[in-house]
Amino acid sequence: MSNGIAVGKTLYGFEIRERDERRNPDKPRDIKQLWSRSHEILRLDSLGYKGSEIAKILNISQQTVSKTLTSTLGQIKKSELRRARDDEYEELREEILKLTKKSLEVYNQILEKEDEPTKLKKDTADTVVLELSGLRVPTRVDSRMMHMNVTPEEIEEFKRRGIEAAKQSGQLVEVDNES
Repeated sequence: MSNGIAVGKTLYGFEIRERDERRNPDKPRDIKQLWSRSHEILRLDSLGYKGSEIAKILNISQQTVSKTLTSTLGQIKKSELRRARDDEYEELREEILKLTKKSLEVYNQILEKEDEPTKLKKDTADTVVLELSGLRVPTRVDSRMMHMNVTPEEIEEFKRRGIEAAKQSGQLVEVDNES
């Protein structure tokens, strides 16, 4: 245990390290180690970790993380990392655009051929309409949860509003009136 944190365990997928003893005035500072630690902080930041998470992962203080991220050198490095990430995304976007154009050409060829089976044409048209146009019902479900205390009257109001919305949309809904 170092500072109440179990060294050798993992946190957020990273191994927790020994306490950073660089502030010890009796111990000479290792510039390479400082530079390496700064790069680790910046890399974890670019991966989306919060300052407190970075501090726990590297077993350093939040002030060290904050000073590294807000320093001039840290800002320059963060800018470089963002630029590299943005360039990578731009290359990926261009590749997707090329593939999309090729796919549309294939869809057009299938739809324009007279001798193609009707089922293939229908499946192709469905793909174009639903997938490429964005009209397909999302298949990913957002599973975030919210907790709150509600009264029985509020629950009944939620039910009433849900039933009314279902009626307005034309859906049939069976509701069990037992709470």
